[in-house]
Amino acid sequence: MPITKLLEQNSEKFGDAICLIEINPEVKEKRRVTWKEYELMEPNPMTHYRREITWHVFNEKANRFANMLLDRGIEKGDKVGILLMNCLEWLPIYFGILKTGALAVPLNFRYAPDEIKYCVELAEVDILVFGPEFIGRVEEIADEISKNRLLFYVGDNCPTFAEDYVALTANCSSRTPDIELTDEDDAAIYFSSGTTGFPKAILHKHRSLMHAAVVEQAHHGQEKEDVFLCIPPLYHTGAKMHWFGSLLSGGKAVLLRSTTPEFILQTVSEEKCSIVWLLVPWAQDILEALDREELKIADYKLDQWRMMHIGAQPVPPSLVSKWLEYFPNHQYDTNYGLSESIGPGCVHLGVENVHKVGTIGKAGYGWEVKIVDEKGNPVKKGEVGELAVKGPGVMTCYYRDEKATNEVLKEGWLFTGDMAEQDEDDFILLVDRKKDVIISGGENLYPVQIEDFIRTNEAVHDVAVIGLPDKRLGEIAAAIIEVKPDHTLTEEEINQFCLKLPRYKRPRKIFFEDIPRNPTGKIEKNTLRKMFSSQNLVEAQNRG
Repeated sequence: MPITKLLEQNSEKFGDAICLIEINPEVKEKRRVTWKEYELMEPNPMTHYRREITWHVFNEKANRFANMLLDRGIEKGDKVGILLMNCLEWLPIYFGILKTGALAVPLNFRYAPDEIKYCVELAEVDILVFGPEFIGRVEEIADEISKNRLLFYVGDNCPTFAEDYVALTANCSSRTPDIELTDEDDAAIYFSSGTTGFPKAILHKHRSLMHAAVVEQAHHGQEKEDVFLCIPPLYHTGAKMHWFGSLLSGGKAVLLRSTTPEFILQTVSEEKCSIVWLLVPWAQDILEALDREELKIADYKLDQWRMMHIGAQPVPPSLVSKWLEYFPNHQYDTNYGLSESIGPGCVHLGVENVHKVGTIGKAGYGWEVKIVDEKGNPVKKGEVGELAVKGPGVMTCYYRDEKATNEVLKEGWLFTGDMAEQDEDDFILLVDRKKDVIISGGENLYPVQIEDFIRTNEAVHDVAVIGLPDKRLGEIAAAIIEVKPDHTLTEEEINQFCLKLPRYKRPRKIFFEDIPRNPTGKIEKNTLRKMFSSQNLVEAQNRG
């Protein structure tokens, strides 16, 4: 069953129940806004502290957007890009796209203009929907990308190069479009990337989305009364697929546009959240704020908070132990997944296996796993091999990239590129990654992009970017730079030079050293990691 049917069922069964709440702590005026007020409000309601919608309104908004897209010529199989920060409009737009039979194409809100252009062209996007935070970036490429596609703007003061979303949908029908969808229809394209820089487009069918919802509820037992706090960006498969558990149960979800410890605990308290998904840095920040007594548990209503789970990066066992000291009644789970496996859940720890923290768990609901050697043969317990997964959530392909698809999809198995081993109880422990992707605070950094930029400095002879362990972020990017013999370069000069990069791509550590390369010319990054990781660990412990 296509996942759009769940929304329509919830609209019929729980029409007047609140389903989505948006909290924007950056807004000082803490006024609570209903959807009826929202419709009449000037200026744009996205500038208000709290907004909410019901299941019925959610479905109506999705239908209006769908019917507008159909009126504008969108057909089954077309693609519509979404470039929005988390907001109350995000999910109705996503489901409106799905209802037309078109493919939803969420874009990372950290993409630079060239990355946006690359992704919309690779995915053959017909319409790009974007928000106020992206006006400058989209304007920079508007003349190029608007030649063959439409630009729709969600927000106040629509720029001249785009069309206004509110005006476009205001008079559209709120009835469900008469479009037949099946589980085998294409549904969405998400983006991932290896170390080569620009992302790959990952194609999923409707069955993948539905399987994600079933897996999420099977793992975490969402019920109608649960309230899910969603903080990570919705362009991630992780955030959205965890929310799919609320969609399946008809439960409420809160979109929090802040990651500060105070606002997380405040929102859990005020909105009576029972399930919270955190990234390692956010959990670490909460613990440190509690340790410093900047926050006190007694100041918040947290009795209803039953589960905290973490994904997107390796989880330090010490963090979980410390968390359970402060929150001894919490259920805890670790989720492992990839965008290629429709996000989290192909492997998970399980709330009953806290004693196995440090592993990522076993095969998730409806999934199979194996660990294999370079020839594809299963390895013995305790031996390291590549983790492969198989199930209804495996991607169809890398869109328009047959070579890359064939490298990772083999007889229905998705080869993850992660090196792992199984312990005596069949729990899986991640050892290393084949890829050089750096996961920092749950976000992927691509070393080649950073290296290519640093190489444009006239004093740089060679450069390698590696990931180093970090207590808070999991990993940080470190740049090892070999300076030209006739030049000088300082750490301050490199940091100043890298201000041209987006903040999240800037190296956190700078080292000056000769770059080792093997006989074929490849950088020996394992050698560099051994050289510099111990130094970074000492510094991290000192910071702690």
